[in-house]
Amino acid sequence: MTNVSGKTKLYGIVADPIGQVKAPEMMRQVFEQRAIDGVLMPMHVAPQDLAAFTQALRGIQNFGGMVVTVPHKTTIGVLCDEITAAARTVGAVNIVRRDPDGRLFGDILDGRGFVAGLRLHGIEPKGKKIFLAGAGGAANAIAFALAESGVEQLTVYNRSAEKVRAMFARLAPLYPQIKLTVGTRDPQGYELVINATSLGMASTDPLPLDTDRLSSEQIVAEIIMAPTLTPLLAAAQGKGCRIQYGSPMLACQIELMADFMGAT
Repeated sequence: MTNVSGKTKLYGIVADPIGQVKAPEMMRQVFEQRAIDGVLMPMHVAPQDLAAFTQALRGIQNFGGMVVTVPHKTTIGVLCDEITAAARTVGAVNIVRRDPDGRLFGDILDGRGFVAGLRLHGIEPKGKKIFLAGAGGAANAIAFALAESGVEQLTVYNRSAEKVRAMFARLAPLYPQIKLTVGTRDPQGYELVINATSLGMASTDPLPLDTDRLSSEQIVAEIIMAPTLTPLLAAAQGKGCRIQYGSPMLACQIELMADFMGAT
């Protein structure tokens, strides 16, 4: 464990719930490799408290920044002083740096991390027909990164179709060559099936899509890191699908997160 002293730089990960997060131990390894006297702390913050919490961070002079996850990615951006063009386009933020003057600067790394995680395990999204469940912050980031990678078709299913159409309104002008489709729960016929919702974190959650329609030639990927084997991945395994766990997405962006927060 890190020896915390009065000289230790503080970082955080903010979420609700918080028990599933893996970033603290992963970031500790990065800090150790870089010989940084820093610690990333889990911070359990409910949505109604996010604004007050974020404002308080401005006055903590030894606070360097934070990772942002469910359910705050789409709301934290308006609480920052500045966000990157990518974060504005996606409509979400998952990493925030506190500058020495107390200003907060946000970016989004989820999409790049997810695609890098796929490629790390030999899954190339370019040219594929993809089914994506979700239209929240992580889903938007992943959708833009998939489009940037050159997918042939992107079908997005979400309980609110309006959120999907809002996503496509931003995507279509940038990637007019990609076929964009508002989907249903049926993932049949897609080469890569992705869950970018939080469904599966709790054992009582419904499945994010109709797993009865999966077939053995499909790849099924998660963004959830705990549990490792979500109900969706377990069902996909039962159908003979190749599966991709959620942890590579974070593993492939943790170094980028440290760089962004100035932990160098």
